[in-house]
Amino acid sequence: MSLAAERMGRILPSQTIAITQKARALKAEGRDVISLSAGEPDFDTPDFIKKAAIEALQRGETKYTDVAGTPALRKAVAERLNADFGLDYRPEEICVSTGGKQVIYNAMVATLNAGDEVVIPAPAWVSYPDIVQLADGKPVIVPTTPETGFRLTAEQLRRAITPRTRWLVLNSPCNPTGSAYSRDELKALTDVLLEHPQVWILTDDIYAKLTYEGREACTVVQVEPRLRERTLTMNGVSKAYAMTGWRIGFSAAPVSLTKELIKLQGQSTSNACSIAQAAALAAVSGPQDFIGEMVAVYQKRRDLVVDALSAVPGLSCARPEGAFYVFVSVQQLLGRRTAGGHVLESDEDFVKAMLEEVGVAAVHGTAFLLPGYFRVSYATSTELLEEACRRIARFCGGLA
Repeated sequence: MSLAAERMGRILPSQTIAITQKARALKAEGRDVISLSAGEPDFDTPDFIKKAAIEALQRGETKYTDVAGTPALRKAVAERLNADFGLDYRPEEICVSTGGKQVIYNAMVATLNAGDEVVIPAPAWVSYPDIVQLADGKPVIVPTTPETGFRLTAEQLRRAITPRTRWLVLNSPCNPTGSAYSRDELKALTDVLLEHPQVWILTDDIYAKLTYEGREACTVVQVEPRLRERTLTMNGVSKAYAMTGWRIGFSAAPVSLTKELIKLQGQSTSNACSIAQAAALAAVSGPQDFIGEMVAVYQKRRDLVVDALSAVPGLSCARPEGAFYVFVSVQQLLGRRTAGGHVLESDEDFVKAMLEEVGVAAVHGTAFLLPGYFRVSYATSTELLEEACRRIARFCGGLA
């Protein structure tokens, strides 16, 4: 008899993490592998942030903090969100958690009853549906198309909402496509949401600072302030500040919901790491100019990857507006055989064979709820990206 609870059968291990670990294992064996699978900046955490952490250690800030985070960090997070998006959040509406993933987990577990529905546009980050199912909810997956830039339309949203709908999850810029909603596109969605007062919005803005061509990042409450009292704005320091390993995310939500999130967190992890909080305080309250410098590098890398892969017969991809991913269609290549003898019946077959035969790790689109694609991350050096694109071209060129 298995000890595992029934709920564990509803979910799978994170497929992005699994592929990244596989690439690391092959490298450890001495294989020449270029990993484009991890959603992680290759930039180091800025020195002034690391210095703040060291100073916090030296001051002895190694004790428990308030469950929701230090008062200084909660205040600084509110001020940063308000400065970036023109909002009016207060410190008591902020909860600091161990990464953005915990924010989403807390929100779903704290609010969903069995059978409650959560609308998730696809493709989407791999963890959204699994977290919903762990919380006894029902993911309602709404496939988007390249024709709409992989963005949910107002009509799709209207059709997806039922009396059981509890949440809409929005991610802009999006992992895995890099698509970003414009203000007008968000307004079309918020107009629909105003018609359905039972539906809350979780807006995952973790990539909001990583947009290109001067595109303005915008968020739900900024576009439609009337939805403020049923919106959870999620952000963190992982992507924009190159702090993935520090594990700091935060939510901004009405006090009534924030109290529930804090209650749940108090009976699970309690506070996030005190030293990481000190580093996050420096990040959100300190100089922000280095982010623009990172974005300029990412934009050049994006163009390199899009131009190189678009030139490969059988591959196609759009030019993302944000984040650091390219979502590549392999639909024209499925059914063919690789030089190593693998038959490509699915996008998962494609990425597995590509890793095995030419040493490039990517994540298949099925992991993001949309088959027929693969995702590459260009958060790595230009030299490695150039070599990876050459290998991908060689792999595709060898198909029979």
